[in-house]
Amino acid sequence: MRFEDLEVWKISCRLCVELYKVLEECHDFGFKDQTTRCALSIPSNIAEGYERGSNKDATKFFYYAKGSAGELRTQIYIRVKIGHFDNETGISLKNEAEKISKMLSSLIKSRQPKP
Repeated sequence: MRFEDLEVWKISCRLCVELYKVLEECHDFGFKDQTTRCALSIPSNIAEGYERGSNKDATKFFYYAKGSAGELRTQIYIRVKIGHFDNETGISLKNEAEKISKMLSSLIKSRQPKP
């Protein structure tokens, strides 16, 4: 299996692409950069972790991806509150980020050593 076959990687890539499109016209370049960097970090860390040789290394990068998903939810929340995203867009993006976090939790748990 390749990381490209992981559903969580596919969904996080789609979310990242969607965010780039939604933020295309955003002129708050610092905030835009921060949001797109944390979104891009999710599938990138999944890929890097999957390509690592050990479960310990993979799990570390999956946790980084999960942290970035939490950071992204925060960015989305703030963007809704300041009017950069309408509620519908914000809820949709936040739900996808939450789904990714849950999927990453399951992936991490599956890589844990069995007692």
